[in-house]
Amino acid sequence: MHQQIADLAPDTSHSEAPSLPLWEAAMRQAMKAERESRIALAAAGYERALSVALRLIEAPPAARTDDCLAALVVSHHNLADLRVAQGDLDSAAHLLGRAHAVLVALSLAVDRPAALRQAALRHSRETYVALIRHIARHGPHPHITRAIADADAALHPGGTTRH
Repeated sequence: MHQQIADLAPDTSHSEAPSLPLWEAAMRQAMKAERESRIALAAAGYERALSVALRLIEAPPAARTDDCLAALVVSHHNLADLRVAQGDLDSAAHLLGRAHAVLVALSLAVDRPAALRQAALRHSRETYVALIRHIARHGPHPHITRAIADADAALHPGGTTRH
């Protein structure tokens, strides 16, 4: 499980230990670049923030689990929003689906602390809404359909598909 999540992190050469202040700095830089229409710089900043967030959930600081999961969701969603603005709906759908899949996997990971699993399940509601909102705005997409179906199957094993 831990390796699956680590594999999602973009390859970075940053030697800095992941921290929420490091994530916040990357997000601030990315948002500033986006406001200034420096899209490549904004994308790089959001990707760096996402990388930090993915590393943070491997070992969240004490009493900051919820913040680390929120960072993960915000990083995925901001980068997805940027991709939509660029007209890259495929990449946006992939990011939204991946965010949901990571949270569902964390919520079911019996080797992880109960607080992390519960927080991941709570945050998965946000990612689910983002998936539905993407469909409402841009129409169905295979990445999103698969993310919803996979999450339903994982959360309700042996059950019937809900509509």
